[in-house]
Amino acid sequence: MGFLKSLMAAGVLLFFAGCVNNGDPAAPDARDRGTIHISADESFKPVIDAQVQVYEASYPDAHIVVHYKPEAECIRDALTDSIRMIITTRRFTEAELKTVTDSFKVEPKQSVVAWDAIAVVVNKEATDSFFTMGEIKDLVAGKGLQNLHPVFDGVRATSTVRFMLDSLLKGTPLGPGVTAAQNSEGVLDYVAQNKAAVGFIGVSWIGNKEDSAQQTFLQKLTIANIQSTDNPDGYIKPYQANIYARRYPMVRHLVYLLKERHQGLGNGFANFLNGDRGQLIFRRAYLLPAKMPFYVRPTTLNP
Repeated sequence: MGFLKSLMAAGVLLFFAGCVNNGDPAAPDARDRGTIHISADESFKPVIDAQVQVYEASYPDAHIVVHYKPEAECIRDALTDSIRMIITTRRFTEAELKTVTDSFKVEPKQSVVAWDAIAVVVNKEATDSFFTMGEIKDLVAGKGLQNLHPVFDGVRATSTVRFMLDSLLKGTPLGPGVTAAQNSEGVLDYVAQNKAAVGFIGVSWIGNKEDSAQQTFLQKLTIANIQSTDNPDGYIKPYQANIYARRYPMVRHLVYLLKERHQGLGNGFANFLNGDRGQLIFRRAYLLPAKMPFYVRPTTLNP
């Protein structure tokens, strides 16, 4: 009887393994082989690079080619045959989902796999690194803090700019003093060289303590403290515990949309992002994993 149960269990495992790999050598790709192209929001480049590196190390015959772009271009790529998955900061609208479904005759999948934060960085020699959200709003609208100027990863079509326009300015345009860097790395370079600059950037660009390039930047920059949502007198950084508790005011999704008709490499990578290893990579990159329990334990520091 025990042998029979073991045999049945093995059969179930083989069945599911066959489903994952599609069991069809004629398929264009599978979880562990083939090549796919995806588009990803450029502000997530460090963490998505890490995800792809680990996935390809696990499956040497699988190749994921990532095209990093502003968010609006990623959204447009959802209607491109050659792009099977996109990674952005927002879910699709019902109209967008319907367009994808009607165009490709496939039910797209989307999932929030992590929460990101927009970090504020200032030059190491800046006189102030504490801001209220009112001051941030005035800064990007060009109405206050005249001695400072904001720097974004572009002035249109990027997820960081969209967050400011939608969530902070409520449709009011950016101020005339906004500086547009070419990308997130350009934001860091600009702030490092200009004492009056205030940069806005995805937290994965400055959160990984084991990334030598990020640590080099942090020798020239300071991560600003932003007024907490639950304590007007408290100022905090975009640490994971503050993202988790929503004390940090500028939090956003990391979400993928997948349009794949078979159980191929796109599904394999999506499952990886949702799984334990992918979630650990998000946590290590300073983001908050969406599929993994996150515990905040009180501690007492002895004087």
